[in-house]
Amino acid sequence: MAKFFVRRLSFAALVLLLISVFVFSLSRASGDPRNVYLDEYATDAMYEAWGVKLGLDKPLYVQYLTWLGDVMVGDFGESLYHKRNPFDLIKERLPATVSLAAIAFCWAILVGIPLGVLSAVKRGSFADYFARGFALLGQAMPVFWVALMAILIFAVELGWLPTSRKGGLDSYVMPALCLGWLPAAALLRITRGSMLEILDGEFIKLARAKGVAPTAVIWKHAFRNALIAPVTLAAIIIASFLTGTVVIESVFAWPGLGGLSIDAIRNNDFPMMAAIILMFGVFYLRLTCL
Repeated sequence: MAKFFVRRLSFAALVLLLISVFVFSLSRASGDPRNVYLDEYATDAMYEAWGVKLGLDKPLYVQYLTWLGDVMVGDFGESLYHKRNPFDLIKERLPATVSLAAIAFCWAILVGIPLGVLSAVKRGSFADYFARGFALLGQAMPVFWVALMAILIFAVELGWLPTSRKGGLDSYVMPALCLGWLPAAALLRITRGSMLEILDGEFIKLARAKGVAPTAVIWKHAFRNALIAPVTLAAIIIASFLTGTVVIESVFAWPGLGGLSIDAIRNNDFPMMAAIILMFGVFYLRLTCL
């Protein structure tokens, strides 16, 4: 067991190191960092002074190691766009993203798994075809298109729901449904497949032959054994929600990490991008590897 955890920790550390190399490379591939701080009227002397200040006069590997050392103690510098500490902004925006992701995850679980069980138990029936159609649409349609259609129908045409967060619970309905549809479809399909495999097992046939009640066969024997795959997928879904909210938050003008990420990309805000990407990496590894 100890060796297993050591291997896991070593793998996670290696992945984080590779992520840090990728993030640092992006900062250099996007151009001279001095262009972010200086305008077109800057003199050569100003460029040289900023080069020394940013450490650009040193070899590239020294620049990376210096930056990595600062990152390891939580020093990402100052956001170039917001002029604030990146982690302060992340702490402000994180609750909005977490609350949206939590609601989307709950509805994905409450819809995807029961529909998957129903589809497997009622194989070949109308309920089965409906559930499979739901899963097919959920995995085939782009999430941004679903979000735009939801806004057009339920906000613009019918006026039932707000198009952005305004403080009420109704503002969560459309973004949570759009964000959770794809995970619900994935959970439905994997639950259905697991249930079909278990229901065809010999121990299920034996339980039925002994006269065990159908509900007990389904929920006590089959469902328990079929939960392994959906639970594994659920952990991956939780990790993916943080990064997956970027599109939804952009469409619905949601004040979360997605909007913060878009602002950082648009304004070439490297300190903010680095903080967000590394935070996503740590969170994803924590849920999927450790």
